[in-house]
Amino acid sequence: MNSDKIKAKLTNKRVIIYILTVIFSLAILLVFSFIANDGLTRFEIDSSAKTYVAKVERVGEVKTVDGSFDDSGVQKTDTYIYFTAKITSGDEKGKYVDAVQIIEGTSVVDPTRVEMGRKIILMDNVGYENADSSYVLFEFVRTDALLLLLILFCILLIVFGRTKGFNTIISMVFTILAVFAVFVPGVLSGKNVYLWSILCCAYITVMTLMIVQGFNKKSITAGIGCIGGVCIAGGLFKLTDIAIRLTGNTTEEMVHLLYLETPKPIDLKAIIFAAIIIGAVGAIMDVAMSVSSALYEIRENSPDINFSRMFKSGMAIGRDMMGTMSNTLVLAYIGSSLSTVVMLFAYEQPLIETLNREMIIVDILQALVGSFGILFTIPLTSLISSALYTGHTVRPERTRKREKSPEISGEEADFDKSLF
Repeated sequence: MNSDKIKAKLTNKRVIIYILTVIFSLAILLVFSFIANDGLTRFEIDSSAKTYVAKVERVGEVKTVDGSFDDSGVQKTDTYIYFTAKITSGDEKGKYVDAVQIIEGTSVVDPTRVEMGRKIILMDNVGYENADSSYVLFEFVRTDALLLLLILFCILLIVFGRTKGFNTIISMVFTILAVFAVFVPGVLSGKNVYLWSILCCAYITVMTLMIVQGFNKKSITAGIGCIGGVCIAGGLFKLTDIAIRLTGNTTEEMVHLLYLETPKPIDLKAIIFAAIIIGAVGAIMDVAMSVSSALYEIRENSPDINFSRMFKSGMAIGRDMMGTMSNTLVLAYIGSSLSTVVMLFAYEQPLIETLNREMIIVDILQALVGSFGILFTIPLTSLISSALYTGHTVRPERTRKREKSPEISGEEADFDKSLF
């Protein structure tokens, strides 16, 4: 079979697998979303005030009035900034209203002030009797800038990554849906958090590799290595929990989860478990894919390499990646809780007391457990890749044929071989 026919059949095969993968991934999301939302508990915010998206058309008078008292008993001065805005959405779209921004004197930080042309969110005035206005400023609209940044990111992904960049966007959308349309509703509807977090990670891994890389040896080995690394990280967390006996009482938001009237009380330790493995799955997948891809290229350029040499190469590649990927996890967790760390270290508290606070223990545990997942993913992916790749080593006579037709890649040769 000539090269053009091989390439045509390989292309058709990839397209069919890609379409089936997208359809199957979407179907799984829909099914599990339906299951997760069964018994879902949602709570309405007790507020009689409506909100409106508007645009500031004119900024007018600024007044200062006597406000509330601070902790020392000193009365502060509040600032009232009056402005006119045009409502841009909802039933009252197009209506011009007079509103006010209230800056309380007891506020520690000087907030952003209204400006002409700025998009804002207005709220019915239900608590400020001295405001002399029916609407008050609730918040500034900041999502527009984030949306532009996201669009720019997607454009650059497509420009630099082309087809794989587009596939990356598709996989990111499915990943976000898996977390917010399946996992989170599953937690609120009383599902087993441990099981659903593992299923979520397995789905994200398989879906991402299949959509971005396609169904081939590289994605198979990377997927097995990633799922194996995530399971090891999860098991290590459970073993560590037995020793350090976490309660889950790390932040105020975590404690508030206990007061939600869900079908079953939310297990705070399970939430920590889910945060650890969902936070680490991306880095573990990156390592698994890098090792798998590198060993595949070694096999293509050295078709006679044996299992032992390939495994040693995989371990050498993994050692080079180990330090940087572990640092990625450590720095990510430190950055996410930097304000808390600075606050704790600002006071002259013994280091032993600081480090043994549960919120600090959890942050350290997240970095360590994720790093362990990366650590075990490297030999696991190297082992599976070496066994799979060398089991399909091209024979010498096939090598000579490939030298006559260099335009046929190793993957195409494997496909050609599988047709007979």
